Amino acid sequence: MNTAYSWGDSFNSSDANCNINFGQTRDVGKYQANAWGFFDMHGNVWEWTADWYGSYSSASVIDPEGSASGSYRVGRGGSWNDGGAYLRSAWRGNDAPSYRGNSSGFRVGFQKQ
Repeated sequence: MNTAYSWGDSFNSSDANCNINFGQTRDVGKYQANAWGFFDMHGNVWEWTADWYGSYSSASVIDPEGSASGSYRVGRGGSWNDGGAYLRSAWRGNDAPSYRGNSSGFRVGFQKQ
């Protein structure tokens, strides 16, 4: 999928929980799933990743690996408190691993057997 958002390239506030909607988190599954069946990939809460924040290569890479170490972890997807530009999965936010707040969370993923 080569679009800015899972629904296309144009931001549509009705497709994600962001700063112009509810002013707080929402229950999971309130928005349409993407092509892979994942719900709420944009907005609601920033999702912590295992990647350390650092520079990427300037070359186009599929599934780039982050830095081997660092001071900040990457968050993706934006939150209920962010505008549309931050809701792209390609946008990388960063915070210290000790950060706690009402706009961050995580997604448990597993491969179905």
